[in-house]
Amino acid sequence: MLSLFNRPKQLLDQEIIQWIFDSFAWSLKQFDKDVFFQETVLVIPDNKYFPGKETSASGMAELIFSQVKQYAGMSHWPTKLHNLEHGQPPAMLSNSLTINGAFRGKKAQLQEKQSAMTEPTGVSQPAAMPVSTMDFSALAQVETKIPFTYHPQQLRSPEGIISHFAHGLSHHLASTATELPPGGAEYVPMAGELVGIFMGFGIMFANSAVVPRTGGCGGCGGGQSPVRQVFLNEEEATYALAVFCHLKSIEAKRVTKHLKKHLRGFFKDAMKDCKRRLAESDQLKLSA
Repeated sequence: MLSLFNRPKQLLDQEIIQWIFDSFAWSLKQFDKDVFFQETVLVIPDNKYFPGKETSASGMAELIFSQVKQYAGMSHWPTKLHNLEHGQPPAMLSNSLTINGAFRGKKAQLQEKQSAMTEPTGVSQPAAMPVSTMDFSALAQVETKIPFTYHPQQLRSPEGIISHFAHGLSHHLASTATELPPGGAEYVPMAGELVGIFMGFGIMFANSAVVPRTGGCGGCGGGQSPVRQVFLNEEEATYALAVFCHLKSIEAKRVTKHLKKHLRGFFKDAMKDCKRRLAESDQLKLSA
């Protein structure tokens, strides 16, 4: 009888927890385990991790985006940021981008900086369009860098816009995988967000999983919109953050002070649950 009362608390549905573990294993296989263990940091939403100030919305957005790219180990990716107040960005030229070296990590970023000193860009022309037949007037209207968008109103939620940019990067990184994520194609959106947590942005994802809407009020016709797209709810993102912290040997107290108050207890329980599951099973076979 007593065993009935000593069972561990079920924090999430078993299938969801298994998917989170499986997705971390998939991420470690696809996106360089060494970079994760040796370079990836837990990004904290404060001025130490995001220093600097700009006088314009575009300047602030560019600053935050560059910092997010750096922490993601993807500052060498060719990107361009677009303010949605000025309209939608031009379409990206299909198959026109090349990434020199590894997809992420300090070594890859250093190699790109060195190559940039001797080469004009990290962009190559598509093999399907030889120079002799390329329509340069049309090409001028097509973006040859990965477009990322934002709206100035998103800057009202620092954690929301950081997560927005991190998810954009993680989505593109996830698209480079040689295998579909656990669950198949229908789980690609959720896996893209989990990869953002895998890259160190879990606190921001958890805190902004329930986000206020920005824009106008319902009665003034302002057309409110969410600060960011959300695919993992608060508890799912927080549990994934706990897996990240367990794998990186990060103490719970370093994290809880930065989480929303109602998530702190869940995170502590998730850390204990994660430790127990990994000790009792082969859900995630890893070694640093």
